[in-house]
Amino acid sequence: MTPTLLAMLGYALWTLLLTLTIATTRTVLVMRGVRAANEFSPTGEDVGGFSRRLARAHANCYENLPVFIGVVLAAILSGHSAVADQYALWILYARIFQSSVHMASTSILAVYLRFMFYGVQAALLVLIAAKCFLA
Repeated sequence: MTPTLLAMLGYALWTLLLTLTIATTRTVLVMRGVRAANEFSPTGEDVGGFSRRLARAHANCYENLPVFIGVVLAAILSGHSAVADQYALWILYARIFQSSVHMASTSILAVYLRFMFYGVQAALLVLIAAKCFLA
């Protein structure tokens, strides 16, 4: 499996892991009788800070996954898979770090770190696109 395909799979699996974490958290609350299954807010703010941050980290993943796939798939289909292979795993790592920091804290330092990890992803995607376009 190429680094780019591995990163695509990893990104999708990371998003799935966050989905399953949301589902597990909510299942536990339902099984304990804390909340009815049809009473959860999609944003997670109704069950605490971690759930809200988890829901937003998950949303960040599914909002950015199509952009990631679009750029790297364009690189692969245009014959520039080597360009994507150089950076795709770094994008995945930055995504995982961004999500992890997002779930851990909303302190000002955490917000700055989250933004930095997002900036790394965006910059690398632009770099891949630019190298493919200019090649």
